[in-house]
Amino acid sequence: MKHRFPIVLLLLSSPVFAGETRELDAHEHGVGALNIAVDGTTIAMELHAPGADIVGFEYEATSAEDRAAIDAAVAALAKPLDLFVFPAAAECNVTQASAALETDEAHEDHDHDAHEHDDHGHEDHAEEGGHDDHGHEDHAEEDAHDDHDAHGDHSEGSTHTEFHAEYTLTCGNSDALSDIEFKYFDVFSNARALEVQLLTSSGARAIDVERDDPTLDLRGMF
Repeated sequence: MKHRFPIVLLLLSSPVFAGETRELDAHEHGVGALNIAVDGTTIAMELHAPGADIVGFEYEATSAEDRAAIDAAVAALAKPLDLFVFPAAAECNVTQASAALETDEAHEDHDHDAHEHDDHGHEDHAEEGGHDDHGHEDHAEEDAHDDHDAHGDHSEGSTHTEFHAEYTLTCGNSDALSDIEFKYFDVFSNARALEVQLLTSSGARAIDVERDDPTLDLRGMF
């Protein structure tokens, strides 16, 4: 390695990573994002993946089955070496791993607005009979929203959830870091691709790793 650098600072400040930051409500189903920074024997990774890629839905989990699926997904995401396989000769071990499900703020605002709208419709209906049609429309919207949640529809106005995971690895032999095999696609069958941002002492670059070719070649990137 030519120079050592503070991984966290570069992950936060790199124009490449900043330019690829995606809003939860703008994500593309099937496509996640993986940031990788290599600093000597240390590798820092940050994963963002749509809820649909990981558990197959993005509506609020209310059933025991859906909550169990989320718990299982978080547990799987907390085991990076089962998802991203490094050469055995590199002797990589996990020193930190965390995973969680996140919900976008835009959806929270939407829910808040919808709640205010429903209250308004209810008050109008109670005060003045001429607003029956308005109240009916509100109920229709509520019914549509309930039906939407029940079927996991992802049309405009639906919930957008994203799984977020962060890892730190230490590799005893960084010279052996020749590639990464993405078992991630075997674990999560709805995932089609990961947009990888790789940061090393030689610079930053963007690589798309797809289900049909699930190996990231690291040779010549250090």
